[in-house]
Amino acid sequence: MRRFFTSESVTEGHPDKVCDNISDAILDELLRQDPNARAAVECCAAYNTLMIAGEVTSKAKADYERTAREVIQRIGYHAGDFAYDKCRIDVLIHAQSPDIALGVDSSLENKAGGEEKDLIGAGDQGMMFGYACRETEELMPLPIVLAHKLAKRLADVRKQKIVDYLRPDGKTQVTVEYDGKTPVRVDTVVLSAQHNTKVSHEQIERDMKELIVKKVIPAELLDGNTKYFINPTGRFEIGGPEGDSGLTGRKIIVDTYGGRCAHGGGSFSGKDPTKVDRSAAYMARYICKNMVAAGLADEMELPVASAIGVAHPVSVFVDTFGTGKLPDDRLAALVREKFDLRPAAIIETLNLRRPIYSETAAYGHFGRDKFPWEKCDRAEELEALLK
Repeated sequence: MRRFFTSESVTEGHPDKVCDNISDAILDELLRQDPNARAAVECCAAYNTLMIAGEVTSKAKADYERTAREVIQRIGYHAGDFAYDKCRIDVLIHAQSPDIALGVDSSLENKAGGEEKDLIGAGDQGMMFGYACRETEELMPLPIVLAHKLAKRLADVRKQKIVDYLRPDGKTQVTVEYDGKTPVRVDTVVLSAQHNTKVSHEQIERDMKELIVKKVIPAELLDGNTKYFINPTGRFEIGGPEGDSGLTGRKIIVDTYGGRCAHGGGSFSGKDPTKVDRSAAYMARYICKNMVAAGLADEMELPVASAIGVAHPVSVFVDTFGTGKLPDDRLAALVREKFDLRPAAIIETLNLRRPIYSETAAYGHFGRDKFPWEKCDRAEELEALLK
């Protein structure tokens, strides 16, 4: 059966990603000074103004405005009303709610005489999903991998001044045609690149195909029927927060699996690892990737649910979409047996109390080897279960 699936990505200059980048840069600065910092930092950017809001409880003394301006400068907003040295920045940060802190500081299990790892309860209720599949070497779905690579290449071409007319904002989208579960070709590529006023649409279209698309997408996936939509509105001169408002956490499907699997709704950026929205989603990916790499399944989705103030997850479920080498309920039991899903254990396993989050804020949280949740260091152990 032939089917089509589409995923999108955006560059770091997209207004939502500007906000994600600032939120995670602030988190990294807090963790650099205080590994036990608690933070939930969100940003909103519109026209010439950035608002930084949220909750922080920490011994760290972060300069929120300076950090934000450094990020805006690094991304490339050097001119216009949202320029790093010109935009207005409002900071609305207060301490973490004492009601939330009660649940995080001591879980219900710990209050009942539990183990040391019961000291930290989940920071909120929530449903988190992990996923892995054999479509790519990254064990990720092909559409989101290609969309991210196109977006990253678009930013690199700008920063390396391969062309001189690009500006920071940009979006990509890739539609892949499948024969059953096997990707066979790229059907459609959509690429929108912010640019200056002097360049023609024809040059943009020509350059984006040659310098971006053909450098990223393998030639065997492109054919004479592949459709290209390059800046389909014709012009894209006004971008970033001047063109559209931005908000931390609004690109959750871009951040994860491109829509291939379910999503619980919680975003990642700006949240410290006691927030299971982030840390449990990372752990779920780690588990799925190791189990798929071990050959226990060709595709795996792992939903994990938590309750505020409770260390252990309230539910763990496995769906291998018929590809499991063992029954799904047996694999779910193995997850509980082999992996500790309490927040303190996740933080320890993945070493999450470090300033590693700025790198996650654009081009996907999954599928890049630089992150600890992408290691396949448990695959050999899990593979032995099949023998």
